[in-house]
Amino acid sequence: MPFTATHEEKRALRAQIERLPPVDYAPLLTRFLALPEVARAETILLFWGVGREPDTRPVIAELLRQGKTVALPRCLPGRQMAALQVSSDTVLVPSAFGIPEPGLDCPVIPKVALDLILVPNLCCDKEGYRLGHGGGYYDRYLRNFTGETVALCPAPLLRARLPREVFDVPVNMVLS
Repeated sequence: MPFTATHEEKRALRAQIERLPPVDYAPLLTRFLALPEVARAETILLFWGVGREPDTRPVIAELLRQGKTVALPRCLPGRQMAALQVSSDTVLVPSAFGIPEPGLDCPVIPKVALDLILVPNLCCDKEGYRLGHGGGYYDRYLRNFTGETVALCPAPLLRARLPREVFDVPVNMVLS
């Protein structure tokens, strides 16, 4: 499939963001934990932050401490993913992309059982669209998801409008 102009815009924006200084996600992680949507949620899909993404380990630990059911994604063939339940003693294994993920011994949580998903991103726009790493895993997973979706985006990374394609799925809420 040939690359589109939008695809090239996204690639250039990813490279631009990689050159920016690191940002402090701690205030946004605190705000995330204080959301009423998080308080109401019983089952939450988080991500394991890598690279420029926030370190989500403290959030995972806090939600488990609160008795929430916490899941992390596992990449599957065909650019699909599944939510696998984790506990405080779950041993994560590196995926093909080097991202720690739950092993196959962890229970799968059906998408319909998830109340909230914290969606990773490199940056977001004011309409809830996000720029990811380009694999499309989350856009595929979020299609037809009816629960709450949240992205964390520090102010320096928030854009007025991101380039988007027909398969891009916005989140319900961007914390900035």
